[in-house]
Amino acid sequence: MTTANTADIVIAGAGIGGLATALALHARGIDAVVLEAAAELRPLGVGINIQPAAIGALTGLGLGEALAATGIHTREHRYLDHRGATLWTEPRGVAAGHEHPQYSIHRGELQMLLLAAVRDRLGPDAVRTGLRVDRFRQTASGVRVLAYDEAGGAVEFEAAALVGADGMHSSVRSQLHPGHGPLSPAGVDMWRGLSELDEFLDGRTMILVNDEQATRLIAYPISRRHAERGKALVNWVCMVAAPSKSLSDGAGWNRPGLIEEVLPHLAEWNFGWLNPAVLVARSERILRYPMADRDPLPHWGEGRVTLLGDAAHLMYPIGANGASQAVIDGVTLAAELTRGEDVTAALERYEAARRPATTAIILANRNMDGAERAIAGRAEHDKATELATITHRYRMTVEQRQSLA
Repeated sequence: MTTANTADIVIAGAGIGGLATALALHARGIDAVVLEAAAELRPLGVGINIQPAAIGALTGLGLGEALAATGIHTREHRYLDHRGATLWTEPRGVAAGHEHPQYSIHRGELQMLLLAAVRDRLGPDAVRTGLRVDRFRQTASGVRVLAYDEAGGAVEFEAAALVGADGMHSSVRSQLHPGHGPLSPAGVDMWRGLSELDEFLDGRTMILVNDEQATRLIAYPISRRHAERGKALVNWVCMVAAPSKSLSDGAGWNRPGLIEEVLPHLAEWNFGWLNPAVLVARSERILRYPMADRDPLPHWGEGRVTLLGDAAHLMYPIGANGASQAVIDGVTLAAELTRGEDVTAALERYEAARRPATTAIILANRNMDGAERAIAGRAEHDKATELATITHRYRMTVEQRQSLA
């Protein structure tokens, strides 16, 4: 086993949260190294949304121009029925009065954007791939982190603190909370894909569709580069009620989906300007996985070790807040670590700021999912009224919590 004298902070996981944290720490003069299990980081995944508060944080880190050149500045959410009738609309981002926009963006492209910034600012060795964090041991003056490379060789890192940003299957979380918090299924199966279209409304609108069986379709453009050449790269998600079942970590996750599985749920749908079956059929690759979250933890970290992002607060994609909350976690953590020399106290302040906020959003996402499904069979006027109430209640919960973070 080799031992490396490393940075002030070791971050497990080079996802959006881990990389944003490294940039936030560096901006405040704190050195960090990121350990990533994957041998190579590639732009994987589909589309996500980054909310204005997180965009403000990333803009403060000097990434505003890069985000604008990559993602779509989302202007409006438009709620439809399965025949294409508009039930409710709400402005988003700057159009809703925020200082910063909401961006719809390819998850992998955002990760690559952050990765490039980390390597440029912190150095080419700041992100070390092919190193899987296995466990940690706290000492009187720091924490020792044991990782394994692809050949099974052990490497030990020493640092002032460890941040577990290693996702839903977090090894750091498993050691901090053994046996606690199995995945909690929503009773919804999800299919996701990307499709290139000639156009999609004004190119800056997200649609959210709900039929009488509570089947839902969400679709939105995610690529500025496609828009500049007169096309729309559209991320779509189809959500279908399914019997609840217990989930082991990773069970049924990100497995290939088949177009034949999706089309029957959309057979009677047609908006005139868009046939959802055609949207789905144009996807080269479809992913299928169950919608799940975890019950909020009673606490995140211990001593010099803490959690961040999905490792800390896995939430439903309803509300599109998972990645945004991970970014806000990172900038909050960096801010607390500069408020004094006591690392343990800083991590406690970070958790005190972020755990109540993300707990509220986990619960708000659950409530929003249930409320959206509950209105499925109602008349259009009733749906419109309920959607106005649902979206307002959710927005107030999230925006209040972000202002407290």
